[in-house]
Amino acid sequence: MTDRVHDDVTALVEDAAAWFLARLATAQAEGRVPHVVLTGGSIAAPFHREVARTASTSGVDMSRVDWWWGDERFVPADSDERNCRSGLEDLLHPLGVPAERIHVAAASDAVATVEEAAQRYADQIRASGVPEFEVALFGIGPDGHVASLFPHHPAAAIRHALTVPVHDSPKPPPQRVSLTYEALASSRAVAFLAAGDGKADAVAAAHGEGSWEECPARGVRGRDETVWFLDAAAASGLT
Repeated sequence: MTDRVHDDVTALVEDAAAWFLARLATAQAEGRVPHVVLTGGSIAAPFHREVARTASTSGVDMSRVDWWWGDERFVPADSDERNCRSGLEDLLHPLGVPAERIHVAAASDAVATVEEAAQRYADQIRASGVPEFEVALFGIGPDGHVASLFPHHPAAAIRHALTVPVHDSPKPPPQRVSLTYEALASSRAVAFLAAGDGKADAVAAAHGEGSWEECPARGVRGRDETVWFLDAAAASGLT
């Protein structure tokens, strides 16, 4: 596990975007079609814009990357609360990524229940034949949650499944779809992006010993690499 600490968010997202694009370029050079897990959260939009800004000089063929999300909020498709919104508007649409490469969980105005949305998302993963995720990107909640796997929440305990419907989320909206630990365990590389002193305790907890139930971010690691992109405030609890 590697920590890359920066003075401010601008430097953080510049470094994270460069690292991310380099991972994709390497994967394509080695003959793989990368499958990527994007995140939502406040830091996602500046990261997406930086990737979009620098993609043309990265050597990555963005039309040969498949795009997924670690979790999605079960709300209408046009809601500002949708996690995929920034990824679509700030990154994928500006780069002209083909629609067949973009995989989103069904919205609440497309299917009747969050269970159906979770099942359809799992079916998409199986149908696409995802061998592994090349890179999975995450923020971290102040409580240590990752994707929509919350501390001591029943959804975080689900095993032997790719996705899980989340009810009674501690953070609104109450219904969500999340990838599970098993799905995320196939990631070659995992990157966490966190900024601000409000994340310092969670970042420190995720680096420490203890159960996944207490701090779900402890349970997500890349098979080859796990990198934390932090600003000084978010890293302030680390020794």
